[in-house]
Amino acid sequence: MKMRRLGKTDLMVSEVGFGGEWLERHPKEHSVGLIRHAHSLGVNIIDCWMADPKSRDIIGEAIAPCRGEWIVQGHIGSTWQGGQYVRTRDMRFVRPAFEDLVKRIGGGYIDLGMIHYVDSAEDWNACMDTGFIGYVRSLKDSGLIRHIGLSTHNPRIVAMAAESGFIEMILFSVNPAFDMKPASEDLNTMFAGYDEALSGIDPEREALYRLCETRDVGITVMKGFFGGALLDEKRSPFGTAFTPVQLIHYALTRPAVCSVLCGYDTPDQIDAAAAYENASDDEKDYASVIASAPLHAYRGQCTYCGHCRPCPKDIDIAMVNKFYDLAASQEEVPQSVRSHYLALGSKAGDCIGCRRCEPRCPFGVPIAERMKKAAALFGA
Repeated sequence: MKMRRLGKTDLMVSEVGFGGEWLERHPKEHSVGLIRHAHSLGVNIIDCWMADPKSRDIIGEAIAPCRGEWIVQGHIGSTWQGGQYVRTRDMRFVRPAFEDLVKRIGGGYIDLGMIHYVDSAEDWNACMDTGFIGYVRSLKDSGLIRHIGLSTHNPRIVAMAAESGFIEMILFSVNPAFDMKPASEDLNTMFAGYDEALSGIDPEREALYRLCETRDVGITVMKGFFGGALLDEKRSPFGTAFTPVQLIHYALTRPAVCSVLCGYDTPDQIDAAAAYENASDDEKDYASVIASAPLHAYRGQCTYCGHCRPCPKDIDIAMVNKFYDLAASQEEVPQSVRSHYLALGSKAGDCIGCRRCEPRCPFGVPIAERMKKAAALFGA
């Protein structure tokens, strides 16, 4: 399993992670076995937003033999009240719920203390203007959490978090369908009454990935499969089905994304996700699915899919395009982006304009023209 650095936390996380949402569906022994099976394949990051004691106990028991090898996303503000999950900023409930989480997970700490589920500016303000955020900061100061994160489905909140300076990583919903819809404070209504073709990555979402990359705010991914809808032709907004490997690859090609946390019911589902690491380029190819989907239409936008390879000058065209997009969105080229670009073996300036790559691009990107722009921007 390949690892990626989770932004400024400097934690190394597995590209494929474990979303714990479905653990309570099964007998405890079964769910404990799922987590341990994932770990045997190299998975080292797990999310626990769930407030119910059963889910927390399952995770705690599963990781107890090797707690130090796991990175746990534990949510602050997810509480269990009267046998029900309740999201709240009320410290009467927040504090005991988090203390319960630490106790049940074990080890005496939570790696990533997540400000839980902020999807509106109103809720952001409620978090930032009350004792809630003071409590989060005190948890980090005391070592009960090692890093401060935030979970959201709204790209506008991602931008606010990335610009805050103290939020170190973000759990965000990423998949091809979400990326092509404007920001919403209600994820459940995003596709309500949906009857039109998806038409290109929403500019606000494209900008948030670039912002997180330049601010070194790592992203872990939830809802990568859109609750399974993208795996099912009849439920997919594209009118066609993707594979788990294609959707994982899509998410991992977004700037700043470090790990995709999938939900699992069976060991076979874990194996199917972990198969990403040994998948061929053809198996990872999400771009052909998008480009030929009956409910999709857009051209000219690079999705960093890599169809343009090979290049006779050995230019990593997708990576050059990614660095160009990151840099062109800023008033000045960020030094981090410039240094990463200059570290490439072959650069845009090496392009000979043969245009052999352009017929291979599913989206009709004018690659040779973009290479000229990148070479001019970076001076190489």
